[in-house]
Amino acid sequence: MNQIDFDASISNDHEPMRVNRREVLTGIAAVSAGLMLSPFARAASSGTPKSGKPKLGRGGDMKTRKLGLLEVSELGAGCMSISANYGPPADRQQGIRVIRKAHDGGVTFFDTAEVYGPYTNEDLVGEALAPIRNRVAIATKFGFNLEAGGLISRPAHIKKSVEGSLKRLRTDRIDLCYQHRVDPSVPIEDVAGAVKDLIQQGKVLHFGLSEASAATIRRAHAVQAVSAVQTEYSLMERSPERNGVLATCEALGIGFVPWGPVGMGYLTGKLSPRMKLDPKTDLRSGFDRFTAENLAANQPILDVLARFATQKNATLAQISLAWLLAQKPWIVPIPGTRNADHLQENLQGAAVQLTPAELVEINATLSTLTVHGGRMNAEQMKIVDQTA
Repeated sequence: MNQIDFDASISNDHEPMRVNRREVLTGIAAVSAGLMLSPFARAASSGTPKSGKPKLGRGGDMKTRKLGLLEVSELGAGCMSISANYGPPADRQQGIRVIRKAHDGGVTFFDTAEVYGPYTNEDLVGEALAPIRNRVAIATKFGFNLEAGGLISRPAHIKKSVEGSLKRLRTDRIDLCYQHRVDPSVPIEDVAGAVKDLIQQGKVLHFGLSEASAATIRRAHAVQAVSAVQTEYSLMERSPERNGVLATCEALGIGFVPWGPVGMGYLTGKLSPRMKLDPKTDLRSGFDRFTAENLAANQPILDVLARFATQKNATLAQISLAWLLAQKPWIVPIPGTRNADHLQENLQGAAVQLTPAELVEINATLSTLTVHGGRMNAEQMKIVDQTA
């Protein structure tokens, strides 16, 4: 079998992560009250420092969207794959160039986490964005125990993690700070309270949750307004539509950030069943959806996208991103890449407009197809919050 072309295969996606419970985490750990007013109109407190938040500047022409009260470009940049998990790390200077090129193209929202690398991705993002820090929003995440493995969201640890992230990111505030995975050993109210303290100190501006259930989101939001929820969501992974997460975000005025917006790279159409993912550097090698059999079995999904891509003079990845952007005006996908050409492809996806009739046809056609293989492995899914 052919060794996979990393730049082709990782170019349009973000997350997942690896958890090592037996030794120091050397790879990535597992793949992040204002209720009486109209949710998207209310002025929920975000704890912005008295000096005021910086005005984000766009290097290119891209519309903006709101994640709660945080205004960002309608497409963000997932930075994880530059440093980890979808192949060996990219050259550092290459990664910096791609991040800065994303801003030149209009991106003002950049996503990272302390566990990516670990630590190296935050450091890379910090260096890349330092010259334009006041014109961008940086999101990062806490919640993995990088020394012993597993999850850890005790308030003292959250505050320690944030201090480390601030240093690596070369900044005095984190625009959006997510709990990366819900820690069942710590009440979510305690987590929200710890982040609320950090917001009051000006070290964090907005609070987010990753892979949290609808019930957990509501409990957290009652303590500290949640600005964004990050969960895998794409044309082939639509759990947020069924488990109440999207409905809860809409009801509470919370933005939604899909990771894996093009199916962890599959929906680009560039992953062949003959390609081999390296288990040492690519987490997808352990996911059922990425076995040779399932890569082939899911081809009908790509065929549907290819038909619409031809009609729109677009690529499969651009159709996937356009579909997500058309779902709700408070959804901000974060495709990731280390490749400048693929970055440009992603950015152009924001210009692809799907008509209401085309959206109905896409959904109707895909509803007749089966997605083969789970989205992550059993170990990863154990730490996806499903609290009722």
